[in-house]
Amino acid sequence: MARGTSKQDFKTPPDFMQAVQLRFGPIIWDLAAHSGNTQHAQFFSKEMDSLKQEWSTLGTGWLWLNPEFDDIDPWAEKCSKEMKLGAKILFLTPASIGANWYWKHVSKNACVQALQSRMSFDGKHPYPKDLILSVFCHGLRGFQPWDWKGKRAK
Repeated sequence: MARGTSKQDFKTPPDFMQAVQLRFGPIIWDLAAHSGNTQHAQFFSKEMDSLKQEWSTLGTGWLWLNPEFDDIDPWAEKCSKEMKLGAKILFLTPASIGANWYWKHVSKNACVQALQSRMSFDGKHPYPKDLILSVFCHGLRGFQPWDWKGKRAK
C-alpha cells in the first residue's frame, strides 16, 4: 500500500487512554483530532491546523497528541518547541527510533515510554508495529519500557 493511503484517523483505544490517564493524570486538550476520534471536548481539528497554534498557552495540564502517522517530523518538532515554552505533551507514535525526527526532536527532549503491549486501533487487529509514548515535559528524559496493560498504576 502506498504511503498515506491507509486509514490514519483511528481513535486511540479507550483502554490505552485509561492507562495513560492513570499514569500521568487528566488530558486537557487533544492536539490533532476530529469530532469522531477526540480524547477531549477541547481539540484542534485538521482545519484549525494545530501546527500553527500555540500549545503552551492551552493550560498547565497534559496535552494529547496522536497525529496521523504518515508525516511525524513536523509534529515531533512542534512538541520539542512547545515543551520548551512550558507545554506538557503526551505524543503517541510508531517506535521509529532510527528516524531523523526521533533523533532530532524526541531523543534529547522527552522521556520515551516503549509500549510493551500491542494496541488495536480498529478493535479487531493489533497495530503491526511497536509504538512509543513520548512524554514532553521539562526535566523528563530517558527511555523505559511501559507494560501499559499489566502495570497501569506503577
